Amino acid sequence: MNYSGYKLTLWMLAFYLVLTVTSSPALAKMQAGSSDTSSSDTTKKAKKKAKRDQAAADSGATAPSGTASKPATGSPAPVSEAPKKTQATASGASSSSEIAAAKSSGKVWVNLDSGVYHKGGRWYGKTKNGKFMTEAEAKAAGYKASQKD
Repeated sequence: MNYSGYKLTLWMLAFYLVLTVTSSPALAKMQAGSSDTSSSDTTKKAKKKAKRDQAAADSGATAPSGTASKPATGSPAPVSEAPKKTQATASGASSSSEIAAAKSSGKVWVNLDSGVYHKGGRWYGKTKNGKFMTEAEAKAAGYKASQKD
């Protein structure tokens, strides 16, 4: 009997097995390397967002008359203290009454994740992480106008 067909199949199977075993560590290294870059992108985004929030706090936060803007000790406020947001909706889209009130007062909707503000249109008050503010405040905080509104 001629077993050449079986031998060829057996050799091909062995070849694919060896190829798989030798290439899997290289693939694992490539995947580990790509996850490192995504974490650095995440930290870059977090730093950019913190910088934008700090700029918004510096430009728009003024103390009411008769109160001190710094603590009584004379040292600057800790960075961990976040300014209180007015008309902020960080948990989701706003209700239709909030959207109507903001439109009538001339406010824009700022998408905090993308750094874009909307004057109206499809995404006004609809993005998951955003808040209402005046257009001047949005520009001062470093947000950019939407191209599609």
